[in-house]
Amino acid sequence: MVRVVIGSDHAGFRLKDTIKALLDTMGIPWEDVGTATAASVDYPDFAEAAARAVLDGRADRGILVCGTGIGMSIAANKIPGIRAALAWNEATARLGRAHNDANILALGGRTTAPAEVERVLRAFLFTGYEGGRHDARLAKVAHLERKDT
Repeated sequence: MVRVVIGSDHAGFRLKDTIKALLDTMGIPWEDVGTATAASVDYPDFAEAAARAVLDGRADRGILVCGTGIGMSIAANKIPGIRAALAWNEATARLGRAHNDANILALGGRTTAPAEVERVLRAFLFTGYEGGRHDARLAKVAHLERKDT
């Protein structure tokens, strides 16, 4: 069974609570790394906490939520070994997993349609990585993480 870590800033706080309830109904264990209120906070802190939980093996996948998902995906992708995919519907969540082996899903609390949330989660959590032609591309991404720039 997949284990999930979830984090948000203030703009993603409400959607994070919705996601936690959906994970409960799916029987998927989760760890919440914050934030605990809707008070203004800095999203990179929670992106890093969730990314470290994935890299440390405390979770298999991460879900990050901010206003648009853009900030969280940028911050998480700065951490080597993280492949955060910003998804706005079921198809982009599925493709992020199938083609990019995304280990973190980024969502927008202000931009994700409530009717779409469960489908997006299921696509991200239950789609496998296809491998094959995508392996060489991911190897190049890993090489970029190690390059001195």
